[in-house]
Amino acid sequence: MDRIVSRSKGFTLIELLIVVAIIGILATLLMTNFIGVRQRARDAQRKSDLRQIQSALELYRADNGSYPSTGGGSYTLPNSVISGDGTCPDAGTFTYSNTTYMKKIPCESLGTSYYNSGNYYYSSDGTNYTLAACLENTSDGDTNDTSTAPTGSSGCPNGYKYFVLQNP
Repeated sequence: MDRIVSRSKGFTLIELLIVVAIIGILATLLMTNFIGVRQRARDAQRKSDLRQIQSALELYRADNGSYPSTGGGSYTLPNSVISGDGTCPDAGTFTYSNTTYMKKIPCESLGTSYYNSGNYYYSSDGTNYTLAACLENTSDGDTNDTSTAPTGSSGCPNGYKYFVLQNP
């Protein structure tokens, strides 16, 4: 009778090391992509917030003939049109003469690290206005992106770009 020889089947140490290295490389690639997706999502929220504020400002101008003036530069809508103290995270409402233009003024998604206590940049002389936010994704190709800070802004950290909206 022939004797059956049992051989242990499995992976060698080199094969296991190669598999672990491949998994490590894939995990690194996925994590860097995931961070980029989160940055782009926060930037999209900032752009959406500024466009909502822009719409409210246009409604205000249609009703009152001018934009709310900041009197030479400010980081929040002027206190004459804000109910509440105007600082984030509860920036108040954009109201004037019993008309509410925005129920809740949006705040910067990363909180107090940008501009004035998390508020978006706003400056107006009554005729023209500038709205701005810092963008984390420096490779964003939006036409409203610029590396130039709006006059009077405190600047973006880490070389971030600005998203700037001005009256149409």
